[in-house]
Amino acid sequence: MPTTSISLRLEPGQKVTLQPVSWEGLEEILAELGEQRSYRIAYAKGILEIMAPLPEHERAKVLLADLVKILLKVQKRSWEPLGSTTLKRKDMTAGIEPDDCFYIQNYKAVIGKNRLDLTVDPPPELALETDVTSKTELDAYEVLGVPELWLCEGENLRINVLREGKYIESQTSPTFSNVAVVEIIPRFMKRAKEVGVSQALEEFEVFIKAENR
Repeated sequence: MPTTSISLRLEPGQKVTLQPVSWEGLEEILAELGEQRSYRIAYAKGILEIMAPLPEHERAKVLLADLVKILLKVQKRSWEPLGSTTLKRKDMTAGIEPDDCFYIQNYKAVIGKNRLDLTVDPPPELALETDVTSKTELDAYEVLGVPELWLCEGENLRINVLREGKYIESQTSPTFSNVAVVEIIPRFMKRAKEVGVSQALEEFEVFIKAENR
C-alpha cells in the first residue's frame, strides 16, 4: 500500500520541488497523481519536480513537434513520436516527461508500445522542451542517455548533444545535420504568432521542400 500521500493544486506555471525522494516514493507519487493528469515530472539525484505548464507552453510544444514531423516527412524518414511518455529507469534513479520525443533510427523498437522499459528499450533519439529547463530536468535527460535535446525558449533554440554522458551545446543537429535548425525553427515559431499555426506550418513545409531539393 502506498505510504506517501500528496495533494497538489498547482496553478499554471507553478512548480514544486520535493527532496529527498526515493525511487519507491517517486513510484507512489506517480501512482497517486494518476496517468490522466496535467502535471509533468522530472526526477534525478533524489530531487522530484512537479510542474504545471502554462497554456502558451502547450501551444508552443505542439508547434515545435509539428515542425519536427514536417522535417522528417520531407526527408522521407520513418519515426515514432511518444509525446510526454514517462521515461524512467530505476537502476539510474532518473525519470522525465518531455514535451515530446521522437524515435527515429530506433523507431521499430517502440512501434505499438504505450509503456517503455528503458532497461530494454533504447531512449528516444530526440527530445523537445519548450520552456526554461531546470538542472533536475537536464540531469534526468543526461542520466537516461537521450542523445539530443532541443530547448526552445521564446525565439531561441538551443541544441544539446550528449557527449561522454554530458550535454554540450551545438550549433548543428545530429538528427538534421543538413538543416540550420537553430535559425529556421525559431523563425517559424515566430511566424506562427504572426499568421497563425496552420499557415506557418504550410510555409515551413514549402520552405523545407525547396531546401531539400
